[in-house]
Amino acid sequence: MPDIRVATPEDIDDIAPLVDGYRQFYRQPSDLESARAFLGERYRRGDAHLLVAHDAGGGAVGFAQLFPIPSTTTLGSRWILNDLFVVPEGRCRGIGSALLQAARELASEYGVAQLMLRTQVENNAAQSRYHALGWKRDDAFYTFLLSV
Repeated sequence: MPDIRVATPEDIDDIAPLVDGYRQFYRQPSDLESARAFLGERYRRGDAHLLVAHDAGGGAVGFAQLFPIPSTTTLGSRWILNDLFVVPEGRCRGIGSALLQAARELASEYGVAQLMLRTQVENNAAQSRYHALGWKRDDAFYTFLLSV
């Protein structure tokens, strides 16, 4: 089982290649320096919670990033699990599931009642994993995007 913990600013150099791989998965150009800068900005602003998974050799093999948002309807907070990534050679080994469970536990520690996530419609492997871990697809709301 992977070792999963809350990441610190000292982990940026280990996590930046994972963020870069995540971006490439979503057809973005590789940009390791910008990934590093993005992570640094998250720590400077304190606007995200980042989990990192390490394999038995201590190498970073996955991450999850969560962003708190206020919820007027619940008069509390929700967290968006915005990013979840496992290196290709680490997939199908329980790392993604362990990161999802760690995200759930971290949210619970903070008193957060609900996690949300989005995934691509055709990402059936991820959807299957989410369903298996108790996540429910929201059929009540659509997501709309506006480029500005």
